[in-house]
Amino acid sequence: AEAIGEYLSVSATPVREALQALKVEGFLQLVPRKGFTVAPLVAEDIRDLFEAHALIAGELAARAATRAQSAQVSELEALHHELMAAAHRGDHDALEQKNHDFHRLVYQIADSKRLHWSLGIFAKYVPRRFYAEIEGWPKTTADDHSAVIEAIAQGDADAARSAMTEHIRHAGEQLAAHYERQSRLSA
Repeated sequence: AEAIGEYLSVSATPVREALQALKVEGFLQLVPRKGFTVAPLVAEDIRDLFEAHALIAGELAARAATRAQSAQVSELEALHHELMAAAHRGDHDALEQKNHDFHRLVYQIADSKRLHWSLGIFAKYVPRRFYAEIEGWPKTTADDHSAVIEAIAQGDADAARSAMTEHIRHAGEQLAAHYERQSRLSA
């Protein structure tokens, strides 16, 4: 903590507090006589995080289906078309930004600040800037978003919940499988 504090020009106390907070959140572990180390991440952790994410995102999509106005559905469709165009161009940065914008809009339409906030707890464990490089993710996103949009446009809360839940689970499984492949390659 002292070395980090010196490097950052802060006292060791806030560094210790930050390290403890990261330990509590599962990012670090304290190894006796070694100090803090990065906690290992396994594919099952990814699946668990995405399962929790899927349940909340599904509920938000269901609420969006009961609240969406036609202009909001049009905006979702426009974002989806922009996402598809970015995927076609191979523009990973734009693809991931449009995906983020799509989900944010669905969650905003749902109008549940507490559920949206709780979703952020899970989302912070997985960086968003690499999905487009996962084999099959752009196509999965395109197909899955179409089902979400259709359910929201029809005002079908159950279908929206199901489509979004499956979409997030699918993304989590693709990420976990990608992580497993990468772990095998680096071992």
